[in-house]
Amino acid sequence: QTHYSTLVVAGGVSANQSLRQVLDAMGKKLDVEVFYPRQEFCTDNGAMIALAGHLRLVKGQVSAGSEIIVKPRWSLEELEAV
Repeated sequence: QTHYSTLVVAGGVSANQSLRQVLDAMGKKLDVEVFYPRQEFCTDNGAMIALAGHLRLVKGQVSAGSEIIVKPRWSLEELEAV
């Protein structure tokens, strides 16, 4: 439905090898590339947030902080590609 071609799985759940196998199989079937953090980062959410911030900074995607919108239930259809 969304026509996305990439899926990033992060957080503690990304350490689950069974889930990775299922998502990899689904990704191949749907022609979707699936990415995971290295195992050592799968349980440290702070490290993943820091990496995401670093990648945005490298791309010049910076904000003053007051521009940050917090939406705990943000629909994938509303997100912009990074």
